[in-house]
Order: sequence, then structure tokens, then C-alpha cells
Amino acid sequence: MENVISVITPVYPPNSIHLTEAGKSLFSQQLPPGWRWEWMVQIDGENGEGISLPADSRIKVARNRHAGAAVARTMALARSTGTLIKSFDADDLLADGSLARDIDTLESNPNVGWTVSSATDLLPDGSLVAFPENDPPEGIMPRGLIFDYWRTHDYRPPVVPGTMCIRRDLIIGLGGWMALPASEDTGLLIAASILMPGYFIAETGLLYRKWPSQSTAQPEHADETERRARFAVIESRAQALLAMQRP
Repeated sequence: MENVISVITPVYPPNSIHLTEAGKSLFSQQLPPGWRWEWMVQIDGENGEGISLPADSRIKVARNRHAGAAVARTMALARSTGTLIKSFDADDLLADGSLARDIDTLESNPNVGWTVSSATDLLPDGSLVAFPENDPPEGIMPRGLIFDYWRTHDYRPPVVPGTMCIRRDLIIGLGGWMALPASEDTGLLIAASILMPGYFIAETGLLYRKWPSQSTAQPEHADETERRARFAVIESRAQALLAMQRP
């Protein structure tokens, strides 16, 4: 029986112009023997006009009422079958070998619950900008490390949460992505890192597209009242999980 890695992509139709290119980067992935991927495309909104995907049994599309990326991700999780769950936004690109490295790392480290990897910015002119000097060293990231760094560095994680690949049991136990208007991937990463160690893969796993319509470029993303509320609930959950770990 084949093992499955579920690649989860929320799609908001007005911002779906890069979806075809994202799909091409997924189709180019070479997986280890005995593995296959399924692409869980979740359209955030009942109107999927303008979204066109190849006819392929590995692509599984569904819709939900417009509720934001966090809800769309978790609705896609409900339909998925993989033992591993990979985050992948509709405007980004998977680097060559990204899924294989995630799979190999988690298969080789049974006590590790999740992986993250280096990311390279993809600028509007097509150029790539890497910042490897900001990355942690390759290897196991102990429990709590992500949280400690995040709360002492202006609520910025030391890695890109959007590169995460996580074991199914762990993400299901955490209830999927946090129901937040943004930072839901950061909330999941921090919670997962409290419960299980992770692994940082130094080779680039994601090309992170910078463009005007990306969610993090919108003015509301920087609204200080909302930002404080998002980070307060992420931190409170992390503290509660830490307390549960103590004898």
C-alpha cells in the first residue's frame, strides 16, 4: 500500500492567478518509492470562477463558504487521507525535492513531529533572494525552541511557518489551524513545537512569492489591535500546552 502526503492549498478565487504555476511545481516533485501525493485544493468561497486545474485523480477540489484561509485549510484537512500534511499556499512554489526531503526526514526521525525548511523570496521580476544567514542550523529543533524565540523576537518565528510538514496525528490532535484571520500557520507551528520536537531542513523548500495581493501585504494584516489579539491567543495556548507537559 502506498503512503500518502496530503498537500493542502487554500484558494481565494480573486487571488488565484498563480495557482497554475503552483500546481506545476507540485507536479514536478519526485517522491521516494512507495509514496504519492494528493493535492487538497480548498476554494474559500462558493464561487470558484476562474480556477482551472488539470484532470488528475490526485487533485481533490472542494469549496466552503468564504471564511478565510484558516478555515479553508482545516476543511481540506478533513477531506485528506495522508499520514503527512504539507502546507502549500496558492501563490508560492515548491522547490525541487521539497516533498522528498520532508518525507525522508520524518521517516528517519520517528520522534520528530514536523519539519520546516529554508525559504527563498520570489520577487515580482522573477529574481530570487535568499537569506540563509537568518536560518537556524540544520537539525532537530527541541520542544519549546520556536515558542521561546518567537516571544523574545517581536513575535517573529525563526523559520517560515508556511514550509511546515506535520504528522497527521499531531495536527488532528491540535484541531488543525487556529481560527484566526492571519498567523494561523504560526499558531499551529508553535503549538506543535510545544508537543513534539521538529527538524529544520537547510535546503530551500519553498519559493515565497512577494506580490501586491498577498495577504501579508495588506494594511489590515499590520493592524496593531488585531495583531496583539492574534499573538495573545497564540501565546496563551502555548502556555497552556506547556503547563500540561509539567508533572
